[in-house]
Amino acid sequence: MSACVPHRAEAHEAGRIHRPHSPPPGRPRRFRVAPADLSASVTVFLISLPLSLGIALATGAPLQAGLVAAAVGSLVAGRLGGAPLTVSGPTAGLTVVTADLIQQYGWRTTCAVTILAGVTQVALGWLRVARTALAVSPAIVHGMLAGIGVTIAVAQLHIVLGGTPQSSVLDNLRALPAQLADLHPGALAVSALTLVVLLGWSRVPGRAGRILRFVPAALAAMLIATAVALAMGLRLPRVDLPSWSNHALAGLPEGPALPLVAAVLTITLVGGVETLLSAVAVDKIAATRGGAPVPRADLDRELRGQGFANMASGALGGLPVTGVAVRSSANARCGAVSSNSAMLHSVWIAAAALLLVPALELIPLAALASLVMAIGIQMVSIHHIRTVNRHREALVYAVTAVAVTFLGVLEGVGVGIAAAVAVALHRLTHTRITHEVSGGVHHVHVRGQLTFLAVPRLSRVLHLIPEDADAVVALHGSFVDHAAYESLQDWRSSHEAHGGSVRLTGLRTGLAAAGTPTTADAGGDGSGSSSDTGTGSAATAVPDTTPDDGTVPAGGISTPADDTSAPVDGRSAPSGSSAPDTGADVTGTTATPAEVPSTPTTHPAHATRKAGDTTQTGGTTRAGEARGAGEAPTAREAHRTQAPTAPDDGPEPPPSDHHLVRGISAFQRDTAPLVRRELARLAREGQRPAQLFLTCADSRLVTSMITSSRPGDLFVVRNVGNLVPSPGEESGDDSVAAAIEYAVDVLRVRSITVCGHSGCGAMQALIDSEPDSDGTPLQRWLRHGLPSLRRMASGSHPPARLAVREPADAVELLCLTNVAQQLAHLKAHASVAQAVQQGRLELNGMYFHVGEAQAYLLTDARNGPVFDRVRETEAERTGADLTGADLTGGG
Repeated sequence: MSACVPHRAEAHEAGRIHRPHSPPPGRPRRFRVAPADLSASVTVFLISLPLSLGIALATGAPLQAGLVAAAVGSLVAGRLGGAPLTVSGPTAGLTVVTADLIQQYGWRTTCAVTILAGVTQVALGWLRVARTALAVSPAIVHGMLAGIGVTIAVAQLHIVLGGTPQSSVLDNLRALPAQLADLHPGALAVSALTLVVLLGWSRVPGRAGRILRFVPAALAAMLIATAVALAMGLRLPRVDLPSWSNHALAGLPEGPALPLVAAVLTITLVGGVETLLSAVAVDKIAATRGGAPVPRADLDRELRGQGFANMASGALGGLPVTGVAVRSSANARCGAVSSNSAMLHSVWIAAAALLLVPALELIPLAALASLVMAIGIQMVSIHHIRTVNRHREALVYAVTAVAVTFLGVLEGVGVGIAAAVAVALHRLTHTRITHEVSGGVHHVHVRGQLTFLAVPRLSRVLHLIPEDADAVVALHGSFVDHAAYESLQDWRSSHEAHGGSVRLTGLRTGLAAAGTPTTADAGGDGSGSSSDTGTGSAATAVPDTTPDDGTVPAGGISTPADDTSAPVDGRSAPSGSSAPDTGADVTGTTATPAEVPSTPTTHPAHATRKAGDTTQTGGTTRAGEARGAGEAPTAREAHRTQAPTAPDDGPEPPPSDHHLVRGISAFQRDTAPLVRRELARLAREGQRPAQLFLTCADSRLVTSMITSSRPGDLFVVRNVGNLVPSPGEESGDDSVAAAIEYAVDVLRVRSITVCGHSGCGAMQALIDSEPDSDGTPLQRWLRHGLPSLRRMASGSHPPARLAVREPADAVELLCLTNVAQQLAHLKAHASVAQAVQQGRLELNGMYFHVGEAQAYLLTDARNGPVFDRVRETEAERTGADLTGADLTGGG
């Protein structure tokens, strides 16, 4: 563990004190470059230099424009932006738009459009709409990147083959056969060599590979291709950097207003979305790499910074800039700690553009083209395709990619949005209704959202059921509108009036029209009771998959009742699969509480049955039995009607059984289908947890939720007070020592965490305990916490505290002290001491404040144990799938 440093604010204030009879303090240093920023800036510079030239080549702009954009972009955005580790510069994501602008309006007008796009981005940043851009469907973003990648790759292929690209994808495809018939062997050889080095550089094995990887693959490919071309004397087109005295700057925009406005909006939106996605993804990398904490990105400020960078780049004759992904992720992975790295990278780019012109002009254009073509191919990401396919959005992805390829970026994104809306409407209106007979019971399954559009089909299927038959209607969607609900209830009333019986599964109770209660069973929502919402017209029904205790089943996974595409740790169930039908095996009979069936059917106390003119659900009587039919019950009376009454066929289970059956039923119905494959793998391979997590038995601590862990990740030991008895003092109870020995010696865990929490009842009991009070098992067990109490009271040890504040009271102080003391007990165990000495085990202390939902990790400090806050990352807040998106932004 790293040592805790003094609080910055305190150190700063201390430094400002001017003591009497002493000279005034010296002026503080305004600019200080950390060594990590310096080394990271060099790495990013080596990646950025060839990419900037290649992207300029792909757009048809002056090659110097790429260097201007790289130098100015990171300098301005790094100083004014809100993402410390983001590197700005020209990007492949805007290549198609920029190339079209240059071809139609010329370079000077393109620079003016870049300035106007920057002004628009600044305005959007001041309006604080940056986070709204993250609401764009990932399928549309990935499809847009894929379409741009195809366009780039097809165009650069002509240069790779020794020719000249055309203006559009269709023209390039038409000209490709003729180009293949007229190959330039030298250009093709240099391009092939560049691609081989680019793809194989990171795959060199052994020590040589580790040494070679200090040089970025893109730079190595350029150097080797250039050296080979010079050694072989190949006569190839090379980089041509005109004199800076002839460098073209921005001019007044010339052309039709409407297309220019569309171009400004395209650069604004595409560049803004790519910038924000990159910033969020880099936040995630910085949060997981360890080391010094880096502030989270301020997205609105970052959007404003990119706007100012575009204004500067356009004014100086540079390409449009965005926060670019490959450079930003490399910056974060190289250990950069501030925006100084990006700004220094700009200084190196400017120096190279001024001092290395003769060396840059030796690079063959074929090598640059093959580099950019490789970037374009990588933008068609297999990872993205698999992700959108799991979420059933492959159609949106494909439509967007094709439209961007053949129509343009703005038009393609518009088509993609239209496709996404159409898919959403299709899902809302497409409902599959099936009817089958099993064991004399008619089962009707409704899969999808039940709206008024499905009422005619639902009515036709329901009227196929004989009037006196037993029927089960299973609703597998998450929405039932008013018209569908009324139709279903009217049929149900008529069917029951003719002697039949009806059970509804999948409905959540309490969402019916006023005076008309719903009846549902545990197979659908597990509530077994009805309630009045008080609205008088609610007609939606959604499945309830969360147990009453507030926990989320299966390690924090909460899924809709039959949404088979709901992700589990980034994965989804196969399309077309469905959760087990909770009402498929009902035969009209009920089981006693001791005869709970293996399939998640209803508990007998929740079965709907006829009793004269009264329909009961879980002991709840229908409205109108005790009051007027049109009268809605009051909230107090509605609560009273939920009190369960014993049915004729068996006793009502106690509340604990009631909640247990509900939880098991919800797990079998909703979560088991999604985690079954992972649990089957664990069953085959056995458990291999990464850490032992020793915490309190307090019901408010849900370990899988706090640590975001999956099945098989944690080996958990829970006891009252998260105590670790010292060796030899277990008083006949070796359970904790046995668990520690098993975890360390058998399971070979890599870490052990002792986790305390706020408001611990065991610590309060220790404070309130009387000396020598060991009459009950609880009192005898709490004796193992007395060393913590003595440590807190003795004053021989520095007091434990939180980094952000002092302990609120004596109980919190004892909770913190107890974690440090139990770690000391833990180190006394022989197996732990040996593993720590061998370097294969680390010990962690943790404090969880329940009311704040905030975790604190123990760090070592000279003035006592300090618990510092664990901060969440922006990617975890948005839940977006961004890690893949940021790596295909084109450099």
